[in-house]
Amino acid sequence: MQDDYEQLPIELSHNPIYIQVDDILDIRVSTLVPEASAAYNLRPPELPSNMNLDNMKLEGYLVSQNRTINFPVLGTLNVANKSLVDLENYIHNLLVSDGVLVNPTVTVRLVNSKVTILGEVNRPGTYSFTENRISFLQALGLAGDLTINGNREDVLLIRNIDGILTTKHLNLTSADWLVGPYERIRPNDVIIVHPNTTKIMSRAFFGNSSSFVSLVSLGISTVVLIINLSL
Repeated sequence: MQDDYEQLPIELSHNPIYIQVDDILDIRVSTLVPEASAAYNLRPPELPSNMNLDNMKLEGYLVSQNRTINFPVLGTLNVANKSLVDLENYIHNLLVSDGVLVNPTVTVRLVNSKVTILGEVNRPGTYSFTENRISFLQALGLAGDLTINGNREDVLLIRNIDGILTTKHLNLTSADWLVGPYERIRPNDVIIVHPNTTKIMSRAFFGNSSSFVSLVSLGISTVVLIINLSL
């Protein structure tokens, strides 16, 4: 971001993350009397802190194609167009309005958040994260930053929002992209770092030294053969 000093200070956006199909949610309900909320948990509330992320995914609530989850006692809950905070408030209000729990605490976490980073980075791959949101620069940090051959003026971001794929080309040499929805990573984002011109040319036939040597050797051999045939 070569013009960051001219752009700062920048007010960052904090748009909520809305629940989507195939999300896996970890939902915990707790009260001052643990026995009272036990029926509303798939496991005792104290266990998740001792569990690894893979187990939490296996025991979490999978959002169906109809954007619903099957919640203990309460049954099928519609999570369409709800953020994590919205769902917390929704479940809390259901429990309180039915008079089944007093002052319950409801926490909802997305446990299968991931970002895929490909192309000219030091460690391409898919990375999981447990934070509610991470920045675009943090995501690049997970992949070990761009290589020297990465095109910093054209980084492609592919985003899936409710089954609709969108793309955005970001110029990382400018701070303009920090203002808007792309400064923060959303679950299942894909980042592709294209190679710069130098890298592309090095992969071209004439840009590859071994290919060039092979071509010259072939030319010399052809000339020698022609000379020998003419003698």
